[in-house]
Amino acid sequence: MKDQKEQKPKTGADLPYINRELSWLAFNYRVLQEAMDKKVPLLERIKFMAIFSSNLDEYFKVRVATLKRLIKLKPKTRSKLEEEPQETLDQVLLEVHRQQEEFGRVFREEILPDLRRHHIHLLTEHDLSKEQEAWVQDYFEETLEPLLLPIILDETETHLFLRDQTVYLGVKMWDPAEADCKPERFAMLEIPTKKHGGRFVKLPTVGDQRYVMFIDDVIRFCLPRLFPKYTSFAAHAVKVSRDAELDIEEEVSGSLMAKIQKSLKKRETGYPARLLYDPQTPQDLLDRMMAHTGITEEELVEGSKYHNFRDFFGFPDINLPDLKYNPQPTLIHPQLEQEPSILAAMKERDYLVHYPYQSFDYVLRLFEEAAQDPKVTAVSATLYRVADKSKVAKALVKAANNGKLVTVVVELKARFDEESNIYWAGKLQKAGANVIFGVSDLKVHSKLGLITRNENGKLVNYAYLSTGNYNETTSKIYADHALFTSDKRLTKEVEQVFNFFIDRQTDKKFEHLLVAPINLRQGFVKLVDREIKNAKKGLPASMILKMNALQDARMIRKLYEASQAGVKIQLLVRGICCLMPGVEGVSENIEVRGIVDRYLEHARVYIFHNNGEEKMYIASADWMTRNLNRRVEVAFPLYQPDLVEQVRHIIDLQLQDDTKSRNVDNRYVKPDEPANIRAQYATYDYLRSLVPSGATAAYQPEEE
Repeated sequence: MKDQKEQKPKTGADLPYINRELSWLAFNYRVLQEAMDKKVPLLERIKFMAIFSSNLDEYFKVRVATLKRLIKLKPKTRSKLEEEPQETLDQVLLEVHRQQEEFGRVFREEILPDLRRHHIHLLTEHDLSKEQEAWVQDYFEETLEPLLLPIILDETETHLFLRDQTVYLGVKMWDPAEADCKPERFAMLEIPTKKHGGRFVKLPTVGDQRYVMFIDDVIRFCLPRLFPKYTSFAAHAVKVSRDAELDIEEEVSGSLMAKIQKSLKKRETGYPARLLYDPQTPQDLLDRMMAHTGITEEELVEGSKYHNFRDFFGFPDINLPDLKYNPQPTLIHPQLEQEPSILAAMKERDYLVHYPYQSFDYVLRLFEEAAQDPKVTAVSATLYRVADKSKVAKALVKAANNGKLVTVVVELKARFDEESNIYWAGKLQKAGANVIFGVSDLKVHSKLGLITRNENGKLVNYAYLSTGNYNETTSKIYADHALFTSDKRLTKEVEQVFNFFIDRQTDKKFEHLLVAPINLRQGFVKLVDREIKNAKKGLPASMILKMNALQDARMIRKLYEASQAGVKIQLLVRGICCLMPGVEGVSENIEVRGIVDRYLEHARVYIFHNNGEEKMYIASADWMTRNLNRRVEVAFPLYQPDLVEQVRHIIDLQLQDDTKSRNVDNRYVKPDEPANIRAQYATYDYLRSLVPSGATAAYQPEEE
């Protein structure tokens, strides 16, 4: 066989490329696989079903809505697109239907029977005993009925607006005994999930038997009380997902916040991307609902009896710990925990904290210390997704109140987190902070912090660089890395990034950081080209690239080029992967796998062999066109050998994972000699082994 390095490289249209939309659906199917896995504790499987449903809702609100907008373009404009949007949409809807069928089967045939085996019964309106019927009637009258406002759908086609992501019951009612003189009637009811405080009702326990109902079914059971003139009812759920893309001008001005706030209100009224309906719905009821809402058959998507499975995040707490993951107490950092001052510790060396295995409290300590330290003159941070009750944001407010020069870059276009960001932007402005609302035409996605301290008349910088957000809530479930450093090579360039936020000048020079859109793409291309050059010289050449998504066509072509040159490439991609591995003459030197497990793999790590002098970058950026071209992203090198060793050990565990690792076609990785390695659990054990025996947490964050 002819050596591949002598073959003519394939380029352009010859190269395989997996459709982005279908690749995302393949990722979401991996989430559903976790719900199918009987080795996953039962209540955790239910959470994975909620994640699957929530993901799909967002997908329709953003990606499907975008496809529908592309379809409406003029044919001449549409012809310039790389793929025909109607063809893609047809494929998407077909795959969604297949997954929804699988979802329903898993719920009916696996989840519900397993719940019953553990004495947990999810009752419908048909399953109630006489005692439960009486209890449900009382509960409805006291709790639910005051929250309901039936809307009668009469013959006139008056417009009825269905709120985004809200479940409604369409009701058909009649009296069989008086069919000739009493016509059928139609109505709609909003399921009052938020007002009720959740989607479920816990019924009284009987012995060791626990009973739960959807409030949908409580309402179904009590329809005769709502409509006493009728005796027969058909009640079926519908839900609208509306276009969630914000219709704003990507400009930075004093009115940007007002534009965002206005667009958030529009989000509730965006055009419908889909109407999810129960296929058992009588056609006349469905026709009546469509006539009153203006929704057409193009938006119809078959669902099941119940919608908004994301509400299973709020499934009633069942005190059965064996049905949940075994607790993994948050670990302390072996060095930082012993240090009374985070800043003093950073002056001596760099530290790396790995969430969610290790505590997020060190970030809180850093910013609280900066707020109180009289020698700190300035504090800067980028806020992308902050918690609703963010302690980091509170510390920044405190720093401003204490007279520090506080500069905060608030990204108002962080999809679905805009309201929280607007809230904290207002709080920071009132405290006197300099609040910067992003950068024109760019989304600020980097996760940076910079603290300046006056030490003996000299200004010294301390930096925080992370792959994850300043968010105490998500830090417990997102797997990320965060660097605490006073290394001048890095802190000087972090300062340059914050200067870019202020002056918008793209002529900044970065020697150590890779910063999008200035030099990140070029920097990664240069690193890949070096591996290609070494491979052609017959030198060892390899890359290990971990990211959430790989979609950018130019970077994929570069990886194909590297593979054809003989570079060994190992990809760890959790979500979208448009690269097709293992294609002869194109990508046989590339293998792709990804992990979906207890925690969300969120860190981006890029490792290049570099002829034995390995280079490692940690980043906020995936290899997607939006990250490389239209966002402010930062990739930062690790210089301290022990920190490089930590990350490399964690990455090696992920490459060895043969329990939760899957290929791009969603097949589990099964080596010839199984090692039974589950990377996330092995990572926890590894980081726990670094903690000195008997060490305990010294820091206790302030109570709310």
